[in-house]
Amino acid sequence: MKNTESHSADKRCIHIEGARHHNLKDLTLDIPRDKLVVVCGPSGSGKSTLAFDIVYAEGQRRYVESLSAYARQFLPQMDKPQVDKVEGLSPAISLEQQTSTRNPRSTVGTVTEVYDFLRVFFARLGRFHCPQCGKPIQAQTQDEIVENILALPEGTKFLLLAPLVDHQKGTHKDLFAKLKKEGFVRVRVNGEVVALDDAPDLEKNKKHSIDLVVDRLVVRPGMRTRLADSVELALTKGEESLTVSVVGGSHAPTGDRLVSTLSTCPDCKISLPRLTPQLFSFNSPQGACPACSGIGAVDYFEPDLLAPNKGLSLNKGAVIPWKNARLFAKHADALKAVGKKHGFTLDTPVGQFTPEAWQAMFYGDKAADWEGVIPKLELGQQMGPIWRDELARFRQSRPCPACNGARLRPESLAVRVRSGDGTGNEPGPNIFEFVSMSIARALEWLKGLTFEGHENLIADPLLKELIHRLGFMVNVGLDYISLGRNMSTLSGGEAQRIRLASQLGSGLVGVTYVLDEPSIGLHPRDNERLLATLRSLQGRGNTVLVVEHDEETIRNADHVLELGPGSGMLGGELVHEGDVPSLLQGQTLTGKYLRGDMRIEQPEKKVEPTGCLTLRGAETNNLKNLDLEIPLGQLVCVTGVSGSGKSSLVMDSLYKHIALAQGIKVDNPGRITGIDGLEQIEKIVSIDQTPIGRTPRSNPATYTKVFDEIRKIFAGTKDSKTRGYQPGRFSFNVKGGRCENCRGDGQIRVEMHFLPDVYVTCNVCKGKRYNAQTLEVEYRDKNIADVLNMTVRQAKAFFENHPVLLRKLTVLEEVGLEYLKLGQPATTLSGGEAQRIKISRELGKRSLPGALYILDEPTTGLHMHEVGKLIKVLRKLVDKGATVIVIEHNIDVIRAADHVVDLGPGGGESGGRIVAAGSPEQIQADPHSVTGKFL
Repeated sequence: MKNTESHSADKRCIHIEGARHHNLKDLTLDIPRDKLVVVCGPSGSGKSTLAFDIVYAEGQRRYVESLSAYARQFLPQMDKPQVDKVEGLSPAISLEQQTSTRNPRSTVGTVTEVYDFLRVFFARLGRFHCPQCGKPIQAQTQDEIVENILALPEGTKFLLLAPLVDHQKGTHKDLFAKLKKEGFVRVRVNGEVVALDDAPDLEKNKKHSIDLVVDRLVVRPGMRTRLADSVELALTKGEESLTVSVVGGSHAPTGDRLVSTLSTCPDCKISLPRLTPQLFSFNSPQGACPACSGIGAVDYFEPDLLAPNKGLSLNKGAVIPWKNARLFAKHADALKAVGKKHGFTLDTPVGQFTPEAWQAMFYGDKAADWEGVIPKLELGQQMGPIWRDELARFRQSRPCPACNGARLRPESLAVRVRSGDGTGNEPGPNIFEFVSMSIARALEWLKGLTFEGHENLIADPLLKELIHRLGFMVNVGLDYISLGRNMSTLSGGEAQRIRLASQLGSGLVGVTYVLDEPSIGLHPRDNERLLATLRSLQGRGNTVLVVEHDEETIRNADHVLELGPGSGMLGGELVHEGDVPSLLQGQTLTGKYLRGDMRIEQPEKKVEPTGCLTLRGAETNNLKNLDLEIPLGQLVCVTGVSGSGKSSLVMDSLYKHIALAQGIKVDNPGRITGIDGLEQIEKIVSIDQTPIGRTPRSNPATYTKVFDEIRKIFAGTKDSKTRGYQPGRFSFNVKGGRCENCRGDGQIRVEMHFLPDVYVTCNVCKGKRYNAQTLEVEYRDKNIADVLNMTVRQAKAFFENHPVLLRKLTVLEEVGLEYLKLGQPATTLSGGEAQRIKISRELGKRSLPGALYILDEPTTGLHMHEVGKLIKVLRKLVDKGATVIVIEHNIDVIRAADHVVDLGPGGGESGGRIVAAGSPEQIQADPHSVTGKFL
């Protein structure tokens, strides 16, 4: 133990003493303040526990405790970490790698609050353009109209006209008589000024336009009073509109200018609402598209989900909701009639239907008096919540056809800010077009804007704020994304960097920022910008604590804390504390990899492809009509700079369309022409880092089905047979064998109101989850609770005589999870551990030809040492006949691939093309590939 007195006197450190939270083993350490500190070590060694559960949670908890009891009830309560002492804490802000919000209304613009400034910008500086004819419309006050006329060059001759009839049939004799009676002298009929005494006889069946000549004037000093009176009269007669018709006398261009105190199109007669910031909010009824309520997408029944098995006929239940024979019988006669017309019977496999027959079956045929499967199911939606929930799995979402995904009503989209071309005539983008631009391009457009007069006073603070905030997003490497992008489509790293950009804008000092792997999703090329951003946060006087595996970030740290030496129960110790040079001289795992004493082994032999899958005409997001060839039976790596289109190509285009063809529900599949070779894919699996369960009841044993085998073994013991116990008796999720006091949780939650809830160990089962009778049943002197407390390695030795169980446990060991306890709650597993458990479940299958696995950045959360293990695991999947596609920036994984597809050359609009494709060696030799340079 270190001398604590000297620490408490040192105000330049965060001093932690006796940290025992989760797997930490009574740690005492110092974290220097106002420095860039990196916490590294193997996955599950306690890095996040130290950074988030102790430094951040304790800083946050102490701040919340300083508030009144009334205020505290509205804030989330933080658990008190198991630690003896934490000193020198400053307020803490956590920037975690949570997969972004599930709220479909959250966009990059709303989360960063840039959209709030944009709404004011468009409301104050925008100008209506008619939604139908596109002509600019501008509402002006009476005084503004007078000022604008007085601004014409001196000597300009003009007429003030009140528009009365616009392209209407009739002789209009009554109108002429009425105007004459009111004392007016002249009118303009079909563009020609005539005296009312000489008004022409108009043809009854032709359209005519009539304007009343209110005054004839010449611009000169001292005319304001007469002009103001004439303008008022013209507006009264013209129902808030008047026309200024310049007829000569100066350099002003001749012609008509229609002005109005209302936002109404003179040609289309469309009235537009008052310009307010609410008009641009898709969360408010004033601005939201009425068809989709501002979500930008609508649900619809997808025929491929309704009838996924194309080998079945209608009689055999091809349409899943009508599988029930009694339900199908109601529609059979009508379908026979449709079939007669379109050439199919009720026994024809639906895969043999012509496109016209398919269309008629699902969407109806009026001539055959058939409504269609989908309109009938739409009616079924109204038959109560149970039937609606049942039908929900056949529905997908797609962009709203009314607003095309813009989320706003047509009136909101009719407002444009003029572009900064100097003339002010060229209409700029509307708010949706602006938020659809990449941030780099949006910033460039804003910088090019110029305003004059009172508009400049309004624009100046708004432009400053918008340019300032977008600039920070460019600094963290997000120049390729758009403000309108839904937050749910971002990777964890992108979402974290968006929050980082928001923090940069806040300008706080004296804060501890805790970040979780901010380099995720960044190509090595973009890492420098991120490091510069972290340095600017630290340079202001903040402590930046980063949990990170990236070699470059570790090398650039002021101070490194390495936890280890292993994972789980084998971790939780501080194996290094100090600067980078001392880390490079040490004998820790990270030190050895950075020095080059240890390196990731590359597979010796690579495999030949067993077939080919071709994706044609991909145009999702920024993809430029790509054709992608995927060799089957190989490890394929898709790489490229951030924003080059990797996720759009692999996840949105390839995965979603194959999944759809297999009847798996996906939303918004990308735009493609087609896929060749689909018959070679038997199943498709996307393996990500989401938790294997959201409650402590989920654990590695239940997820990998190891627990099913273990329960069978216990049910097969002599004791169980005597007592009549079935495998269900050994489940802690159902009544019978579990402890009913804690309902199989092992702990009881006690609500503490103003304090965080306290979890106490169940006093009946002492945390073992089962009742006494169940625990009396033993197999080889161990009861079911003892087995759940074993690590994978211990369980493997214990169950060595059970081949099925042994195989599954061996696979868990092969993926590097030998340290996990079988019953460890899923909520305590890291993202990397959860992903490897999912891979182990697939690896447990004997052979995998026809299986396609897709992984999006599987190295997230993995130490260099574990990346080597991951590569071996992925190669094992390939050895079993599977095809594995990974989106990855890790150079070692790219090197280990059989085939690499490099997208680029840049991000956003400058990406979306295949720069190079081939073996890693071919990519390395390609001068156009950015990835090749790093290889």
